[in-house]
Amino acid sequence: MKPNYMPVDPDYFEIFGQEMEKDKARVIYFAFTNEPELEESLGKIRGIEDKGREGHFLLLENGDLIRLDRIVVINGIPGPAYDEYDSFALAPLTCQAGYDDCFME
Repeated sequence: MKPNYMPVDPDYFEIFGQEMEKDKARVIYFAFTNEPELEESLGKIRGIEDKGREGHFLLLENGDLIRLDRIVVINGIPGPAYDEYDSFALAPLTCQAGYDDCFME
């Protein structure tokens, strides 16, 4: 099941526009799976497609459509989903490690 689209800060549209002018882009993003999983796409950005309630998508010349709110990094620049990625990465450092209750007494 895909999570609902989260609106993206307008500043990211400017970043995506700047990256669109480059010959290639490397985009790391969350895939739609039951577990947090990252995927990568390489290629020139052709544009941004608005699919209404489904959200905005980055269209690459290789045919990949990447939902903007799921982008972790684009050409080394943190994307809209970077904070979500960071929270997964830091979870093992907390006493909860993804659990609701801490087992320390």
